[in-house]
Amino acid sequence: MTLAPSAATGTALDALADLVADGDVVVLSGAGLSTDSGIPDYRGATGSLRRHTPMTYQTFTRDPRGRHRYWARSFVGWRQMRAARPNDGHRAVAELQGAGLLAGLITQNVDGLHQAGGARDVVELHGGLDRTVCLGCGDVAGREALDERLRAVNPDFGPRADEINPDGDAELPDEVLDGFTMVGCLACGEDLLKPDVVFFGETVPRDRVDHCFSLVDRAGSLLVLGSSLTVMSGYRFVLHAAKLGVPVAICTVGPTRGDARADVRVDAPLGEVLPALAARLAG
Repeated sequence: MTLAPSAATGTALDALADLVADGDVVVLSGAGLSTDSGIPDYRGATGSLRRHTPMTYQTFTRDPRGRHRYWARSFVGWRQMRAARPNDGHRAVAELQGAGLLAGLITQNVDGLHQAGGARDVVELHGGLDRTVCLGCGDVAGREALDERLRAVNPDFGPRADEINPDGDAELPDEVLDGFTMVGCLACGEDLLKPDVVFFGETVPRDRVDHCFSLVDRAGSLLVLGSSLTVMSGYRFVLHAAKLGVPVAICTVGPTRGDARADVRVDAPLGEVLPALAARLAG
């Protein structure tokens, strides 16, 4: 059933509510869920991929200058990411989980807003910006500690950033980048720190993918929120659900790669749909 972009009432909400009310729902969320928190998506009408090329794993690992450029931009962007707050959509998902309707919550987002909104046991498919990992020794540390160190060695580096990208880096002119100083890993001293997120061109850890597949295996339905499903890392779970006969609902604004696989398709703002859904089922 495909439902037109009406508001989150009437037939659209009825069909979605009927599916979610059965329980055992696995949620797969994407960047579109965080746009109301001030974080842009990738491929929407004003998506960041229309304006910039994201950092790739190959560039980050092979090009020291590219890595330096990323960290300068991320140093500025992290302040805005850290200040972002969960929106009504995040809180509604947490309410549905609290009502016992969700069997799993997978997010493609790296912003931590599901957890800040009250959700538990969130599988961060692409990792989280609140952690760093050293590519040299494997040490994992909190982002706040790195930010304090960077502030100490960059007391005057504070260029204004007009835009922030979903992967946490800000748009800065190249001419200011030389004024930024990066620090090394506290554990080994190497200049190989990386945010603990999966960059474009990087592979999601196999055990994480297998865990997500196992959630879909046991799901009563799969509910996709705010994802265009353009990349295979999320789309594969829709394909898997459809193969198993697990009903798929997709709720986001605009077309998605998975529309042909959807049993329920709601083209409406998540900030309207999810609170209305939670009010009906979890209130």
